[in-house]
Amino acid sequence: MAMVQPVAFPFRAPDKGVAAEHPYAIGPQVSSLFLDLLPIPAALIALNDDGFHFEGVNPAFRRAGLGSVAGQSPLIRLLGNRIAAFFESDERHVEFDWQFGDVVDCRYFGVKLGRRTLDQPVRRCLVTLVDHTSELRTEQSLRREMMTDSLTGLPNRAGFTDQLEVAIEQQSRDSFAVLALNLDRFSRVNACMGSLAGDELLISVARRMKGALRARDVLARTGGDEFAILMAIEDGPEEALQVARRIEAALGTPFRLSDFEIRVTCSIGIALAGDDNCEAEELVRHAQFAGKRSKKSGRTEIYQTRAFDLARQKFRIETELRHAIDNGALKLAFQPICDLATGRILSYEALARWTTERGVEVPPSEFIPVAEEAGLIVPLGRWAMEEAIRTLAQWDAQAGGPCGVNVAVNLSAIQLQRDQVALMVRDMLDRYDVSGERLTIELTESAIVADPDRVSHIIRALKDLGATLAMDDFGTGYSNLAYLQKLPIDVLKIDRSFVAGLLADRDKVAIVRAILGLAQALGMQTTAEGIETIELAQTLTALGCSHGQGYLYARPLPADQAFRLLSSFNH
Repeated sequence: MAMVQPVAFPFRAPDKGVAAEHPYAIGPQVSSLFLDLLPIPAALIALNDDGFHFEGVNPAFRRAGLGSVAGQSPLIRLLGNRIAAFFESDERHVEFDWQFGDVVDCRYFGVKLGRRTLDQPVRRCLVTLVDHTSELRTEQSLRREMMTDSLTGLPNRAGFTDQLEVAIEQQSRDSFAVLALNLDRFSRVNACMGSLAGDELLISVARRMKGALRARDVLARTGGDEFAILMAIEDGPEEALQVARRIEAALGTPFRLSDFEIRVTCSIGIALAGDDNCEAEELVRHAQFAGKRSKKSGRTEIYQTRAFDLARQKFRIETELRHAIDNGALKLAFQPICDLATGRILSYEALARWTTERGVEVPPSEFIPVAEEAGLIVPLGRWAMEEAIRTLAQWDAQAGGPCGVNVAVNLSAIQLQRDQVALMVRDMLDRYDVSGERLTIELTESAIVADPDRVSHIIRALKDLGATLAMDDFGTGYSNLAYLQKLPIDVLKIDRSFVAGLLADRDKVAIVRAILGLAQALGMQTTAEGIETIELAQTLTALGCSHGQGYLYARPLPADQAFRLLSSFNH
């Protein structure tokens, strides 16, 4: 293999005087040739009593617009103090970034200063510059695209968050608010008219919103049909509410899409920047949470800490409840339903009870709605049904035969819609060898009204199993007497709100009497809830009520205590 020969550069040694003073002196021919070989702007700079001098510059340096005469060079004009400080220091080389030019035609360089020795009679250094303009402009362009919504040209979620973070840093000087806006019925426009019409509507909505804002306010599109506004405020919440009203007014005129005129409304939530060092994402979440409340209330809502804490509490309950269901940590309590005429226990209503691992008792009024919202009501309802039927079979075994009572289990409206209820009940009755006549299914009015055709089919399938059907909390929902007449309901349960204070309220007496008359006309039995005194039980008996439950007879009891109570009441 042929050896590569080193390139020989022409070199003229400095005269002896210069060499004696400066052993590292570079001859002008060598320095000029060396600089010309560099592909990047470079210059050899010297500093003496007369100021800065260029001992050599390469063509790239001149093409960069940095000049060839030190006194006229923008490099010396803008960086002279920094280069002088480098000469005064003990550093052999330093690197830094330099922005050169005006805003429109700005260039970005990485600058490096280097020298061979520190003890030179003439201070000189080599300056090299690497042009990063292209990379930085590409990066800025990509970042701008990443921060902008391609459809409306507004900032997107990331771009809005960046501007919000800047506002938070300046919060000591300015107060501000975040508004979260969610368009109502937008999904219907997309479904009926197509995504192109939906895009057209979003662009038009964005233009109107922008026109309703002040020049300093920031409008962003943060989601499919979600927008956000960052606004400085001086007069407190009222100023944010005024902007919300202007937006509602701007959207009040219908939008023209094809042959249709569509009126767009929106839900608006407001979060005010406080002194709690709230982060940008958290402030956006607060505004969105207020927006969810606005969708329910129909008016602009301002974020309230208590409401947000309640929502977080629901998530905590959901997490713990899911673990409790998986680990079998819930229990059933049984409250007796008695014959008002004889006092005998005819049935027990099975009621779910939950004590957390921290020993906190969570009432059903708190965890049942969470279970329905979180999709946990089906496994919870299945567990309650199986546990109630299993307990009834256990009582029969302890009694040496049928123990003489039935068991009543509540079914949620959501479980009726999502679960194969009749099949589930039949499987559990067969599993524990319990007759369907021993089971009462309690349904609410809302469960029946929500989907009457489906519920009617389920109810008839349950009746085929021999189960008794009761309408729970009758009179508190949206009663439809036509459904009541058509469906095979066996029992009407009178809600405790009508029973409490019955003795002192003629209106309640009239309501209870009307319910009892209706039940009698339809051939149904009645059960009054919330009986706490003997006088109340006697009055209900006189009015014609057949069954009752309440603290007069017993509070909800564990299974073993309920069985002992059954023995004492019925024997």
